[in-house]
Amino acid sequence: MFSRVLVANRGEIAVRVIRALHELGVEAVAIYSTADKDALHVRMADHAVHIGPPSAAESYLRIPSVIAAANTTGCEAVHPGYGFLAENPAFVEACVDNDLVFVGPPADVMAMMGDKISAKQAMRAADVPTVPGTEGATTAEAARAAAEEIGFPVLLKATAGGGGKGMRLVRAAEELDDAFSMAANEADAAFGDSTMYVEKALVPARHVEIQVICDNHGNVLTLGERECSIQRRHQKLIEESPSAALTPEAREAMETAAERACRAVGYRNAGTFEFLLGPDGSFYFIELNARLQVEHPVTEMCTGIDIVREQLLVAAGERLSVTGRAPRRGHSIEIRLNAEDPEHDFRPSPGLVSLFKPAEGPGVRVDTFIESGTVIPPFYDSMIAKLVVWDNDRAAAIARAERALRETTVAGVPTTRDLALEVLASEPFRSGDYSTSTLDALRAVDERRLDGAGVQR
Repeated sequence: MFSRVLVANRGEIAVRVIRALHELGVEAVAIYSTADKDALHVRMADHAVHIGPPSAAESYLRIPSVIAAANTTGCEAVHPGYGFLAENPAFVEACVDNDLVFVGPPADVMAMMGDKISAKQAMRAADVPTVPGTEGATTAEAARAAAEEIGFPVLLKATAGGGGKGMRLVRAAEELDDAFSMAANEADAAFGDSTMYVEKALVPARHVEIQVICDNHGNVLTLGERECSIQRRHQKLIEESPSAALTPEAREAMETAAERACRAVGYRNAGTFEFLLGPDGSFYFIELNARLQVEHPVTEMCTGIDIVREQLLVAAGERLSVTGRAPRRGHSIEIRLNAEDPEHDFRPSPGLVSLFKPAEGPGVRVDTFIESGTVIPPFYDSMIAKLVVWDNDRAAAIARAERALRETTVAGVPTTRDLALEVLASEPFRSGDYSTSTLDALRAVDERRLDGAGVQR
């Protein structure tokens, strides 16, 4: 095992990784921007290095600065967390060039999976179902022809996309040209790549993903699925495991497909295969996230496997202690708490957290970086905490999640806590019969109700 590891991130995921390192007896080195000089992850680490001003482009995304921080502190490895440089092949190569072990997949596999077109081609070669659509990058004219062939609605997607950026749902031919232009411009601004492709939109559809861990000795472990269909703007708000939509046979088929794909592409370390589940129960690969996922605690709660610890052990060359299908039990739900104002189009709400009181009690886990008095800076992602619960079955887990949310206090900034309570109490969620469009539908009903009551908006 390593003796010292750089944590190339901030916020709750940096705190999470530092805790795993300390439990393994490994020293943790934090990096921080000027905006994060008093942050929790900086205080928890054994060493901390200032790497630049608040802008992520000048700090957390600046590869030379991150590599220098690792080298000057004598680190042997780098854990990227998620976001920032976690899926940047150039960063992986820079680590290797500086004799630093990157805690994640190799650069060539990451590059292949980071390009959605090449990823789909690799999945087809591995006999993994993919959504019907164009085979490669496409022009607006070719996109129109493809949409006419596969039928509307379709999704325009950026080949280098993620987080819903560079994506547009097109329901009719007359919408396509404007949507293509807007999506391409958004993709170019976000990723420096305006390349687009077309997929058939499955409506309604569910977003179900399979967690995997692969070691350097050819062993693959699949850890079951996570249901991630409660989304807004293609970003997840609530996740749970297991999915109410999967039969045991469908679950095994998805895990088998993920395992087959891992072996075909030579995947290593932790990753997540994301699938769309159609109304008829058929599933289709959409992307492989070649990193740790925000929602990994859901899987940890159901399997008892510490995924971050396994990442570090695998990166150090050790074999997986469990292979095949991970044992699992009970039901887990994760709610992302964001510093956003749902009543004003989810506008980010940085500022001072005057009081933070997390929930406690049996089966409750809170991953966060905030405390009473924390100032949430405006420069980074708005997620401030993850509330995760576990219980014996789904109904009990929902009740526990509601109880824990009500016990959670965040004062000083608007959050998505009350919205999460509304979703948990809704009929679609309680029944388990929901899709990626459910949250938008629930919000639309709420807005009509307010408008009908004469409430000014």
